[in-house]
Amino acid sequence: MASMQGQCPDTHEVCQAVSQMTGSVTLGRFSEWFMGVPLALFVIIAGGLFTRWLLLRAIARVVRHAERGMLPDRLTPGGRTPTPGDQQAMARRVQRAGAIGSLLSSAVSGLMIGLVIVMVLAELGVDVAPILASAGIVGVALGFGAQSLVKDFLSGIFMIVEDQYGVGDTVDLGPAIGQVEAISLRVTRIRDVNGTVWYVRNGEILRVGNLSQNWGLATVDIPIAPSQDAAKALAVLSQVSSDLWADEEFSGVLVEPPEVVGVEAISAESVMLRTSVKTVPMHSARVAREFRHRAKARFDAEGIEGPRVAAPTTSRKPSH
Repeated sequence: MASMQGQCPDTHEVCQAVSQMTGSVTLGRFSEWFMGVPLALFVIIAGGLFTRWLLLRAIARVVRHAERGMLPDRLTPGGRTPTPGDQQAMARRVQRAGAIGSLLSSAVSGLMIGLVIVMVLAELGVDVAPILASAGIVGVALGFGAQSLVKDFLSGIFMIVEDQYGVGDTVDLGPAIGQVEAISLRVTRIRDVNGTVWYVRNGEILRVGNLSQNWGLATVDIPIAPSQDAAKALAVLSQVSSDLWADEEFSGVLVEPPEVVGVEAISAESVMLRTSVKTVPMHSARVAREFRHRAKARFDAEGIEGPRVAAPTTSRKPSH
């Protein structure tokens, strides 16, 4: 078997070494062949898969960290327990982090697969220069032919990254007003108050009015008769505001103590008194109704009258 060593070319050191160790020229030649292109392909593919795994793991860790986050202090004054607004903010943060993680994972996977394919073709002796040039031309052609699609995707990416709105938010997008049901990189699905589902392309959204972010404001205007004492009425409203702020039922809804702004307007029929209440998102209407109810009860108890509405006059046709 030792005589077989001469069958390996002198320049093929791997073949000669394996033949000496195993006594098989065939195994030596196979080892020499495997140490060439096959081993290079294996290293390229394995290295690409390992790099992709590392990047995806790093992205997953960043996404988990972004999902946890921290509760905004302004939404939990005085160390209160998380409110429905806090839960909605956390859900929106989780949804946004998941969308960004999915986008980054797809981008990393596509980039690594393309890079590995090009390196494999180059190792097999294929001239990759025309492929790269063709890919550039195809990319430019697709860019010109699908400008609206690219615009939709870029707008969707920035909307998600900037947290302009999330699933469950009530928004005004111009073409449609309602609750967001789903967000993708291309379209946003909204259901309005009539139950109609709207699909709005992200690239067509020029403005976003979000009624569910951070906090809401309830502006309550209460009229009184011009003959009543405005200072006394404002003092009563201040007491109603303090009682509402101290009420445990609304402790997780109010963000700040209600502010009695003062006299907003004066006319011959009434004097308008304004109070503003900052609430968690989507609870301003409920707080406004409760404040009006309490103010009405206190005004009745204090004898403060509202404006009187003159009865409509009716004209009678002359009889013939």
